Amino acid sequence: MNKFDDIQAMLGLTDKEKGQVLSINMNNDASRLYKEVWIGLGGTHSAVYATEVSLEEYLAYTTEETEKMEVMQLASELDGNVELAIKHIAMQRRDNANQ
Repeated sequence: MNKFDDIQAMLGLTDKEKGQVLSINMNNDASRLYKEVWIGLGGTHSAVYATEVSLEEYLAYTTEETEKMEVMQLASELDGNVELAIKHIAMQRRDNANQ
């Protein structure tokens, strides 16, 4: 954020657009698996949108180290099958949430 003025100038963002970009993922609902993205169209229209994915997609692309390690640990126990590990973890989390 300290260097965002340079980025703003380089991209030609207005102050409103800068505010939108800096607001991304600052107040997400922890009970939902989504991330926010900013889309600007030629300086005329811009907005922040929530992109929500399935639990399986989330586990496949998460950058949270503990979650990645959980997936990889189970995959190693399943002969390297990451897809099966993701399916097992997702099913387990859904079962836990429904109890």
